[in-house]
Amino acid sequence: MRAVIQRVSRASCSVENDITGQIEQGLLIFIGIEDEDTLEDMKWMAQKFINLRIFSDENGLMNKSVQDIAGNILLISQFTLFAQTKKGNRPSFIRAAKLEKAKPMYEQMAHYLTSLLEKEVQLGIFGADMKIDLLNDGPVTIMMNTQDKDNF
Repeated sequence: MRAVIQRVSRASCSVENDITGQIEQGLLIFIGIEDEDTLEDMKWMAQKFINLRIFSDENGLMNKSVQDIAGNILLISQFTLFAQTKKGNRPSFIRAAKLEKAKPMYEQMAHYLTSLLEKEVQLGIFGADMKIDLLNDGPVTIMMNTQDKDNF
């Protein structure tokens, strides 16, 4: 499982000009799922998202989590996080999980984050052509990979 986490002042997702999810201050999380990902990987990553201290405290230091600031989460599925560009110029997405694995895991992640955050996580629409509008705060952008947990 791979993720790109962005600290945002606001973010929204729309599909065919309809807003599917929007947040004010919080985290915009792009998540990609591969076949090897497990429920344990999903739980590990969700805990990281919730506890990641990347919001400023009263001294301007990154010491607060999304929970600490009563922030929000917008979760977007993004299979392109598994793009392989080693050969040729057209990316291969062979490592991205197929629909029957990826969609249920994305939905599980949303439910798990909602229970941890104790408020509804906002979503895109899995597999749709989504338009994301965001105001990155910082900017602060962090990448994570469950296959490389020792470095995260």
